[in-house]
Amino acid sequence: MSNILKLGIPKGSLQESTFELFKKAGWVIRPTSRSYYPNVNDPEVEITLVRAQEMARYVEDKVLDAGLTGSDWVLESGCKVRQVADLVYAKQGMRKVRWVLAAPENSKIKTVKDLKNKRIATELVNVTKKWLKEKKVKAEVEFSWGATEAKPPELADAIVELTETGSSLKANHLKIIETVLESNTVVISNADALADAWKKEKLNNIV
Repeated sequence: MSNILKLGIPKGSLQESTFELFKKAGWVIRPTSRSYYPNVNDPEVEITLVRAQEMARYVEDKVLDAGLTGSDWVLESGCKVRQVADLVYAKQGMRKVRWVLAAPENSKIKTVKDLKNKRIATELVNVTKKWLKEKKVKAEVEFSWGATEAKPPELADAIVELTETGSSLKANHLKIIETVLESNTVVISNADALADAWKKEKLNNIV
C-alpha cells in the first residue's frame, strides 16, 4: 500500500484562503459531493475538512496525521499535539488575529478589573477563564454558540471575541478593552506521524 498523509484543512472561514495558499504551492483542492473529503491533485495526500475548533482533537487521536488550525484553538482544546510551523494568514489577509475583551461603548466597564461578578460570553471559554485567573478577576464565563457580538448588554456584560480589523465590533457599538490573545494559523501533527520518516518529510515539503 502506498504512503498516504492524512491532512486536515479548516472548514469554514479559513477554507477558501487555505485552498488558495495550497494552489499557489501546487496542490489544487477541489470540492466534491462528499463535502468533507475534497479531491487533491496528489495521490499521496488525503484531505479532510474539519472545523478549526476540532482539529487538534482529531490530530491528537491520530484520526489525522496533521492539520491546519488556529493556535488559539490548540490552546483552548488542551490537546497534546506538536506544532510544525507558523503560517501567518487569516480570512482577510496575511496577518495575525486577536481575541479581544469588548464591552458596549456606553458601558461602565473600562478595564478588566471592572468585570468582577460580570457575565462574559465567548467561544474561547478555557483561555478566557485562565486569562481572568491571571488577572485575579472573578467573573462568569459562558460559552457562546455564535452571534456573540449581539449579546451585550442584555445577555452578557462583555464578550471575548475574535477580530481582524475591529470593524464588526464598532458596527455593534462595542469598544475594545484589552487584547486577551493573539493567534495565527499553525500546522500541527502528532508524535506518531512525525516519527514516520516518510510522513514527516511529506509534511515538511507541503509546509
